[in-house]
Amino acid sequence: MFVIILGYAAIKKVNMYDNFVEGATEGFSTILRIMPTLIGLMVAVGTLRASGALELFVGLISPFMKAIGFPEEAVPLSLMRLISSSAATGLLLDIFKTHGPDSFLGRFVSVMMSCTETVFYTMSVYFLSVKITKTRYTLAGALFANFAGIIASLLITRSIF
Repeated sequence: MFVIILGYAAIKKVNMYDNFVEGATEGFSTILRIMPTLIGLMVAVGTLRASGALELFVGLISPFMKAIGFPEEAVPLSLMRLISSSAATGLLLDIFKTHGPDSFLGRFVSVMMSCTETVFYTMSVYFLSVKITKTRYTLAGALFANFAGIIASLLITRSIF
């Protein structure tokens, strides 16, 4: 692929170095614009985990989740997945250590991680980088899609395993 891109640029007589430098400059300025948002998200995730607020919330909704057949061990992962992929991966690894990756819960959370997205991170980074301030129905649609992904992953895992 690298050779094809270089070959195509050479055929079109494109100044590859200048375009590369221009793109890198734009990328660096984008990073500087979104850095405060990224730091805010990291602080929020750290605060949720360290303060015990996440465990408190999970404790409050666990009886409901148990009643509908949703594994309560997956609730923190479902919530954290909305904010941070790295925090969700840490929770996923904790589930793997406790229950094993080949358990029903391990398979379910693996499928769930593939069927969901880090909504708040993605919206903040992408919308901020292109300066979109009016998100309209994006958050509601993304949360609905995430919820559908969680339910679908549970149903798929139950039907296959």
